Amino acid sequence: MNKSRSQTSESPSQLIDAKIQELGDWRGKMLSRLRTLIKQADPEVVEEWKWRGVPVWSHDGLICTGETYKNVVKMTFAKGAALKDPLRLFNSSLEGNTRRAIDFHEGDKIDEQALKTLIRAAVSLNKSKAKS
Repeated sequence: MNKSRSQTSESPSQLIDAKIQELGDWRGKMLSRLRTLIKQADPEVVEEWKWRGVPVWSHDGLICTGETYKNVVKMTFAKGAALKDPLRLFNSSLEGNTRRAIDFHEGDKIDEQALKTLIRAAVSLNKSKAKS
């Protein structure tokens, strides 16, 4: 069991809530909005808390993470390189063979429909791999 998780009885969802509150700035608002969009795109998504404080969303495998840094909120898709991205939402971690990320900066607008489509594609990919 993760040491930090063993010291608290909070659920991953409660820990994500606390992280959003703790940020208290545009990053918290952005992470909250991304979380809402993930849940709208996949109502069966499972929230997790990994790697010493990273929000993670899964469905038949990892979909994406929501990392927060000083100047960016990074949404990393575990199998992003395998996803079609016709609207070119991915703008970070483009050189790898597996992951792809979207960096959101303060004031960035989210193409909500395109992002939901990408999330659903990631879920579909996970489901297809789970059945094989």
